[in-house]
Amino acid sequence: MAKIALIGAGSVVFSRRLLQDVVCVPALADATISLMDIDQERLELIAAFARKLASDAGTRVRIEPTTDRRRALERADYVLTTIRVGDRVEVDYAIPARYGVDQAVGDTIGPGGVFKALRTVPVLIDICRDMEELCPSAWLLNYTNPMAIACWAINDGTAIKTVGLCHSVQRTTEQLAEYIGAPRNEVAGWVAGINHMAWFLRFERNGQDAYPALWQALDDADTFNKDPVRFEVMRHFGFFVTESTRHMSEYVPYFRKSDALMRRFGLDKINQDLNRRANRDVDHFARLREEGASKAPLKPSRSDEYACRIIESMETGAPTVINGNVRNDGLIDNLPQGCCVEVPCLIDNLGLHPMKVGMLPPQLAALDRANIALQELATRAVLDRSREAARHAVMVDPLTAAILPLDRISSMFDEMWAAHGDQLASYR
Repeated sequence: MAKIALIGAGSVVFSRRLLQDVVCVPALADATISLMDIDQERLELIAAFARKLASDAGTRVRIEPTTDRRRALERADYVLTTIRVGDRVEVDYAIPARYGVDQAVGDTIGPGGVFKALRTVPVLIDICRDMEELCPSAWLLNYTNPMAIACWAINDGTAIKTVGLCHSVQRTTEQLAEYIGAPRNEVAGWVAGINHMAWFLRFERNGQDAYPALWQALDDADTFNKDPVRFEVMRHFGFFVTESTRHMSEYVPYFRKSDALMRRFGLDKINQDLNRRANRDVDHFARLREEGASKAPLKPSRSDEYACRIIESMETGAPTVINGNVRNDGLIDNLPQGCCVEVPCLIDNLGLHPMKVGMLPPQLAALDRANIALQELATRAVLDRSREAARHAVMVDPLTAAILPLDRISSMFDEMWAAHGDQLASYR
């Protein structure tokens, strides 16, 4: 009877997917899911949905909501983290925007990503400390961004077994199938790099190279305009990347330096993006509340998320392959050893087995290393509680460095730091 602890259960979009996945797996019919969140209203909402879902699906899955993290972690077999810590759009997005740094999402890299790491990763480390005491053999399946910084810090700073999970590989594979007019079940990829900047080193349809069809899609204006940044990156660097046009545009210095460039590649301005995010959260909560209160039975279906596939494979021994974020222990030769890389991993009842990739094409490794430089400095900032390492992380961010001189970056950093007040009191 597996115990699954979901820390940050109030992140209702992911929680909803996980719960539906679990009740669809016969091997997890007797599982216990401990839903933990510090927000009582969100917790009650997701718990009501979860109980109805389990009942309607005819499973014996037990739902245990709690605001006590240690209670949720006690004797857990799997711990999933989907937390948000002090996220404030008026700091992470609006202050950089005033300086001309228009981030797309700002939760993984850039000034927003660095400050999110400073707030969030120490809490993940605290969760790992509790796990070392309460469930030392458990697997930590982390969904919290900034993914690479979080996993790097957990690997260097704790003894917990962890893998970082994202859905960019699955979603991109589905999109690529659409771009070449193929059914999803006919295409596959061999994908490696870093989170949000991993690369389709091979893309095949029914075992045959599908890149020629993808190059033809690039030359079709309607298809190109569905994903202009990624197609433009492929045009110049030769391979398709895993993150969306909006997200990818902030990882490199080429697309967000001017209004003209942003219009050319169809990139939203920051206020439009913030309004979209706020409306999306309202819509998700309204839907969940309606489903939880409805008398109509819920009909769960499995998603493409990796978490439940991992748990099912570890519980049953039936192997599966996912793309996971793990320590680079000789997996990608031309990326720094010890950093966090995203590579194919085999999962079975013996655990997680990352696959060796070898060398990335050098131009792809160069793009990844520019992001890794920030990740390394941000990881050191968190583990050493170093304000200067955090400042340097923002200074080497590719987009920020393309827009601002060093003195303006430093001023922006100090303004963001001051705006956080006591949230960063532990840093020196």
